[in-house]
Amino acid sequence: MNAPITEKTAPASAEPLNLLIAAPRGFCAGVDRAIEIVEKALERYGAPVYVRHEIVHNRYVVEGLKAKGAIFVKELDEVPTDAPVVFSAHGVPKSVPAEAERRNMIYVDATCPLVSKVHRQAERQLEKGRHIIFVGHEGHPEVIGTMGQVEPGQMTLVENIEDVDKLPFETDEPLAYLTQTTLSVDDTREVIEALEWRYPNIKGPKAEDICYATSNRQAAVKELAQDCDLVLVVGAPNSSNSLRLVEVAERLGTPGKLIQRADEIDPAWLDGVETIGLTAGASAPEVLVREVVDALGQLRPLNERVIKHTEEKMVFKLPRQLTE
Repeated sequence: MNAPITEKTAPASAEPLNLLIAAPRGFCAGVDRAIEIVEKALERYGAPVYVRHEIVHNRYVVEGLKAKGAIFVKELDEVPTDAPVVFSAHGVPKSVPAEAERRNMIYVDATCPLVSKVHRQAERQLEKGRHIIFVGHEGHPEVIGTMGQVEPGQMTLVENIEDVDKLPFETDEPLAYLTQTTLSVDDTREVIEALEWRYPNIKGPKAEDICYATSNRQAAVKELAQDCDLVLVVGAPNSSNSLRLVEVAERLGTPGKLIQRADEIDPAWLDGVETIGLTAGASAPEVLVREVVDALGQLRPLNERVIKHTEEKMVFKLPRQLTE
């Protein structure tokens, strides 16, 4: 998944910079699948193909798909009835595909399978008569999509321990919890511990909802951040998993900077820096990582080393309607 890093040159008088590159980084299986869904839909149906919301949180990816004929909209009512539409990787409320079906539209659901798994878990917990406490960030598309799987009043959102303290439920009420897939592993563990302390009978998923890619990227940053003076994270400011990578570095006492492109690097950031770490959120393509490496290499001679935490081999199948 991660392309090799090429060597770059810098002024000979500049002090060498140690560059530790996290692995894994960048695209996860869900993002790969979502982008391929849009590309396959363009091949099958022809341009334009509409996409409700950003397919993934990355401007470079979105602009690339626009150039191929994708049109991004905020809501379904902006899509002509006779045009195909793709739903983003973050998932959508049940009302969205229901409206598409009512209008007899062609639609393709690019929701990440790991997000869909959380949706199914919500349905099962409701079938068992439990109210769901959902741990996530208010306003995030994944949260809106997940909470839209149930009727209003069946799920309560909490973001932190303070929110847990404000919950109105009695200790013996039947409760369950689920989480957004792109949260901080450490912060979420604290919130879950608070829920379990206050509600000893609360039921959680058999396996944590935070996705493998989010967990792996955070663990990889932990591995390199302690040896760095600065960590750069390539990702979008509205990308939850990218923001969490910055927080992971800073939690270890290492300054972190979120950048979308190499031109956002301030050379002053490198003053007094001997070792810099580099990673990318799950929606950021490797080409942008290489762009950053190139930019750093033009500022300082680089001594590069990949810090490999784990190897990812996850692949998700495309929807049947695009493969048959």
